[in-house]
Amino acid sequence: MLTSTVATLACAFAFVSAAAVGVIVAIMLDANRVEAERQYDRVEAAIESQVRLRRHRLENLADAGLLQPIFDASLPRPALQWGFARFASRFLDFDGAYLVTASGKVLAGVEGGQAAGQAGYEGLRHFAAELPGAMATTTHATPTATSGPLNAFLRSDGQETLGVVIADLRAASMAGARTSSPAGPAYLVGYRRTTASLLEDLAQRYRVPNVRIVGERPPDRLTRRDIVSADGAIRAWLTWTPDRPGDAMMRQFFWALAGVGLLFIAIFAYVFHRLRHAGTQITLREQQIQRLAGQDELSHLPNRRTFDLRLDQELAQLGRTKSGLAVLMLDLDRFKAVNDTYGHNAGDELIRQVAKRLTTILRVGDTVARLGGDEFGIIQTHMNEPGASAALGQRILDSLTEPFEIAGVAVTIGCSIGIAHGPQDGADRGTLMRLADTALYQAKNEGRNRYSFFEPQMNRALQVKRMVEEDLRNAINRDELLLHYQPQVSIDGATIVGVEALVRWPHPVHGMIPPSEFIGIAEERGLIMPLSEWVLRRACEQALKWPGIKLAVNVSPIQFRHKDFVASVIRILDETGFDPGRLELELTEGVVVEDADAAENAMMDLRAHGIGLALDDFGTGYSSLIYLRRFAFDKIKIDRSFLEYMETTGESAILVHSVVHLGRALGLRVCAEGVETTEQHRFLQAVGCHELQGFLFSKGVPPREIDRLLALDQPFEKQLAA
Repeated sequence: MLTSTVATLACAFAFVSAAAVGVIVAIMLDANRVEAERQYDRVEAAIESQVRLRRHRLENLADAGLLQPIFDASLPRPALQWGFARFASRFLDFDGAYLVTASGKVLAGVEGGQAAGQAGYEGLRHFAAELPGAMATTTHATPTATSGPLNAFLRSDGQETLGVVIADLRAASMAGARTSSPAGPAYLVGYRRTTASLLEDLAQRYRVPNVRIVGERPPDRLTRRDIVSADGAIRAWLTWTPDRPGDAMMRQFFWALAGVGLLFIAIFAYVFHRLRHAGTQITLREQQIQRLAGQDELSHLPNRRTFDLRLDQELAQLGRTKSGLAVLMLDLDRFKAVNDTYGHNAGDELIRQVAKRLTTILRVGDTVARLGGDEFGIIQTHMNEPGASAALGQRILDSLTEPFEIAGVAVTIGCSIGIAHGPQDGADRGTLMRLADTALYQAKNEGRNRYSFFEPQMNRALQVKRMVEEDLRNAINRDELLLHYQPQVSIDGATIVGVEALVRWPHPVHGMIPPSEFIGIAEERGLIMPLSEWVLRRACEQALKWPGIKLAVNVSPIQFRHKDFVASVIRILDETGFDPGRLELELTEGVVVEDADAAENAMMDLRAHGIGLALDDFGTGYSSLIYLRRFAFDKIKIDRSFLEYMETTGESAILVHSVVHLGRALGLRVCAEGVETTEQHRFLQAVGCHELQGFLFSKGVPPREIDRLLALDQPFEKQLAA
């Protein structure tokens, strides 16, 4: 990792450095190129300027009539020579000049201040084939610069370079000086040797340094100008030394760039040093992580990751060994109670002691791991006997039910175990662990502190529960549940004094599902709160049309223990506008037993808002008189089991009689559930019961049936008469 990081950093540093150098070089080269183009343009401008200067001079001479004497064809040749010599010495700056006809005949000439004739003119052809006369057939030479009637160019024979000017005296600009004779002057041909002083003057005048003529072709096209020979070949070049502002910039910024480079190198060295140190630390940590990655830190057992890897390995070997294996999922019973009672440190110590006991139970080759919390997993290999996993499960139960000494206190817990076999139940890790977890769930439902094997019907039951869970959630959200109401009547059976709300679920596929089949699932899957709130809200809305009638609603223990239970009830009453004095919440004894203090506070809050409380299923639980004295109940409901096989002289009758008199003595209303016969009615009436509820009067019915019964004067007259 360190090597790759350093390599990446070095590449990044090299890339940034190269990019910076590249940008600087590009700027430098661009500055040099721009300046070279400017100088090239100045050289072109200098040559063009010389041509224009000579053209204007000749035009001015012609306009002033100074050329007229040399255009008189009638003059004798000596006179013409004399006049041209005087003219050339005064007004022309050539080393040699000739006045020639269109056919190339020299009429007058001057070379170095001396008269020159046809021979001197013919010698110029060595340099320029474009001269008037016999050179008319030559096509390979191209003038260097052309400006109207004046043609100027440089020519070289490889040894010497001349600047040649050919002025067409017959042009329109020379109309005033043009001769009518074909044999008269037609061209003025002049030349000037290109000397070092001339080039130096050109360089100074146009700020182009080191202008010179060379015989070797310069490589840069912006620093050269071709000079053509008479035969069209190029044997000389006009060149100069271009200014290089980019180089000057480079020289100025060199030390700054060097400083930046040194700074980058220092930073890189520092970062490299830090990375190397960090790499050493990372290597040490990786070694520690590799050591601990497969181990649970608290119990020092293998963790879930190691458990999964080991199970995959064992499953891969099943085909070769022809033996089976078992996966056991363990969950500690009462572990939460130990944590809550003695603290988390005690819980951690319990986990360590459990891990130690499990390790001593297993055979060599088996694996035990802590999967998380108080959950452990075991892989039992080489299953040659079907009962081996049962024997192991029993050994685990025997070992873990022995007391643990935690902080000087003997603590007793239990263990629930789910067992799945491979490959019989499943041949892959995910399936086996899921099935073992299903068996564990079954063991808990059967009373805990036991082991349970996976059976196919468990899977089907689990699927049904999941289906019911999803459908119930949708039914609550879509308002697809129904409420039925069972009347609570006065002791004489003539008046309805209250109704108990009973939820029903009309499933679109499975028909009407009773509460006994989905309330438990709702409590397990976290749906009891939305379900209970829906029941209370809908019951309050529907009972608004039954004034004077008490509304009884059952409360789930989970719902009652919720911290927002009282606030939720008050909110629903406010939103529906239902009278709190008509609401009666039915609680079971289990609600108040588990956390008596919290239950007492919640019940006091409810009573403060005028809400009535009834103790449901009285006689089936603890039935302690302490609860009746401590908690502010308004009514007790005798469980239907006391009336089911009751005889007027039997034990059940005695118990019912005692409960009724106890309730009356404590100032509580007493309601008997499950009244189905007139004999039961007469007995309860005789012992002084206040209210009755049961099939003798009515089962749970829809709201419209309650409307009908309330409209009657004697709604149960026929039942009582029968």
